[in-house]
Amino acid sequence: MSEFRTLEISDSRFESDNLRFITVKTPNLKGRGDICVFAPPDIPDDLSLPVVILLHGVYGSAWNWAYQTGIHLKANEMIRSRELPPMVLAMPSDGLWGDGSGYLPHHGNDFEKWIAMDVFNAVEETIAGVQKHSPLFIAGLSMGGFGALRIGAKYGFKFKGIAGHSSITNLEQMKLFVEEDVSGLMQQDEVDHDVFKTFQRFRGHLPPVRFDCGSNDQLIEHNRLLHRQMLDAGIEHVYEEYPGKHEWPYWAEHIVDTLRFFAKQIRR
Repeated sequence: MSEFRTLEISDSRFESDNLRFITVKTPNLKGRGDICVFAPPDIPDDLSLPVVILLHGVYGSAWNWAYQTGIHLKANEMIRSRELPPMVLAMPSDGLWGDGSGYLPHHGNDFEKWIAMDVFNAVEETIAGVQKHSPLFIAGLSMGGFGALRIGAKYGFKFKGIAGHSSITNLEQMKLFVEEDVSGLMQQDEVDHDVFKTFQRFRGHLPPVRFDCGSNDQLIEHNRLLHRQMLDAGIEHVYEEYPGKHEWPYWAEHIVDTLRFFAKQIRR
């Protein structure tokens, strides 16, 4: 029986480049949410495929990762060359509230649980090779990095690895990007506003962590601070800097570093 009242998936006759589209109705959004999915071809149904959830940033939606970076094409090439094991990429919308939901519960919607619970359940119901025990990973860029790192830590018992690119590290940084008053996104527990504080609280089940940022990115100092905080706290992680700004060419280049990082966790 489905987890969802309604679930629609694209017709395989009209799909291209191994991309599929799913729409589900969930109480967490009080409506429908979209997921763009890359499913590698020619995979036996009995294989338990890893699933990587990729979160977009502000202004975006479910199509961003595929049609701004071509990550589905890159992943397919890397799988064929055996640089990556076969894996599914699940690319959901954030819930489409304002310029960005922050992947937090607010305004009567639970954008956090939409990502942490609904996305995998929808993929498991619809994509051959995805099973309840499939290894699960999460990554994102900018606002999506905030969501991936925070949700990945908070639900660390579900995830085998988490990563962020050019990540917002504290909710206050949303002011740099959105026109809405971010006070509407504030949580009762202030730990939920900050990636490092979330890491501290949930370090007992924290999955392997990787994050990077461009040296000319407006969020670089915030990412450097998170790195220093984690070093001081003795929280194991991988942090890297590369040339680049807060823009799609940077994320298109370095998302493959995260996929390689996740592949290492699978092969251990």
